[in-house]
Amino acid sequence: MTRPDAKSPRLYAGFAQCAIVVAAVADVYRATAVRAHVVHPTDASLKESGFASMVFVYAMTAAAVLFLVWLGRCRRNAQILTGASVGASGVWAVVAWFIPVLNWWFPRQFVLDIERASAGVSQKASKAALVNAWWAVWVAHLVMGAVALTAGQGTAILFVVVAETLTIGAALLAICVIEHLTRLQGAALRAAAPVEPLAHA
Repeated sequence: MTRPDAKSPRLYAGFAQCAIVVAAVADVYRATAVRAHVVHPTDASLKESGFASMVFVYAMTAAAVLFLVWLGRCRRNAQILTGASVGASGVWAVVAWFIPVLNWWFPRQFVLDIERASAGVSQKASKAALVNAWWAVWVAHLVMGAVALTAGQGTAILFVVVAETLTIGAALLAICVIEHLTRLQGAALRAAAPVEPLAHA
């Protein structure tokens, strides 16, 4: 029987997925505007690239917050369902995403811990490969973005195109990871729910 504070993460998942789509579109818009300014710098292109960058920062911040809210709900559910500690807890579960070097591997392990715990309770197959693919594409995006900042003008555009392609791929995979984990927890919560006794005629 589940405790009252075990709740489906479906609503949080929907918000996070929508925010990720918006952030990915904003990132592509930003990259396009910045590229246009680099190729043909004008006052108008400077303003547009600045506006696009601002929109991206807001969209990415919203996506990150909503993703962490969703993941926090999934972690609490996993702990309630398994009766054991799952992944990092408290402030550390958030801060570790933003610590250089550590944030290249810790978030992946955090998500995997929750996914495996949820799969065990729901008695459905774990899809660690999906989580690994998402994280690999996301890290590749970060690397390409960093390389684009240091590359010369001639090659920077190529790296930006590759980075934005990886951004879209990472966004799609993140949406799939959210959907997969949300379904796992939905199945686990249904399996753990108390069965109402049939009324006697």
